[in-house]
Amino acid sequence: MKSSMMEQIQQTVAEITNNYETNDLLMGKEGRHLPSRNTIILMLKELRRVMFPGYFGDEDLSAYMGDYFVGSHLNNIVQTLRQQIVTALIYNDEKLTEEAANQKAEEICRYFISRLPYIQQMLLKDVQAGFDGDPAAQSKEDIIISYPGLFAIYVYRIAHELYLKQVPHIPRIMTEYAHSRTGIDINSGAEIGEYFFIDHGTGVVIGETTQIGNHVKLYQGVTLGALSTRVGQQLAGVKRHPTIEDNVTIYSGSTILGGDTVIGAGTVIGGNAFITESVAANTKVIVKNPEMTFKETKKKTEGENTWGWEI
Repeated sequence: MKSSMMEQIQQTVAEITNNYETNDLLMGKEGRHLPSRNTIILMLKELRRVMFPGYFGDEDLSAYMGDYFVGSHLNNIVQTLRQQIVTALIYNDEKLTEEAANQKAEEICRYFISRLPYIQQMLLKDVQAGFDGDPAAQSKEDIIISYPGLFAIYVYRIAHELYLKQVPHIPRIMTEYAHSRTGIDINSGAEIGEYFFIDHGTGVVIGETTQIGNHVKLYQGVTLGALSTRVGQQLAGVKRHPTIEDNVTIYSGSTILGGDTVIGAGTVIGGNAFITESVAANTKVIVKNPEMTFKETKKKTEGENTWGWEI
């Protein structure tokens, strides 16, 4: 029995090793490695403390200088981000020298840090949109500490800035982390305006070339996707996801597809709609409810299945 198991292990080892040797994707790249997912997640958590001090840590800005708090955290964040960007750049381009990668990472980090005040202002507007749009919200603090929609938007707004600088791997690691935490999948390439709110959130998908205006509200299960991706990489860089203009509300379960599809300003899309063509501004799109028939049930006889259905 032991001999048989050892033989099977040896055979499996040989087959997996052969897979390594015949597939470049499994062999890795000599002297290079991918960015650390765990490190990037920890960095997102640290940066969230800077964006919302006191909500995810024990800092009290009334007790000491805010500039010291921000400065010390940003120094650590920048060092971590620079290292991960260098790793990603070198992994992605074998011809790139370490010196060139460090210089490029430095420029990206400087840009990224300069954008943080803007990102914070956008997030505060998103918090306001969440509070204004949800009568169940008891406070803005609740939105910050507990709403999955805001967390997904926070990660998106951070990742989007790195996407704009064409940083490989890291933006996707960030947004997929938020996706795994919330069920909300926002591609870092999407363009999203201010006062954005996702209510409940689970199952929301926002594709890479989606454009969303200001004061837009989405409910759970909404998909802003592409009509077809059968040709795969041939569509890279092509606008294939819809444009949602200002003051649009899209209710749960609705799907809007296509790069030429524009949902006009002030439009309301009812639940479970399936849209592949543009909708004029200030329109209400309503899916007609299927006709429902009510029948009086028979008296249950002894031994009859309680859950049986008669059509």
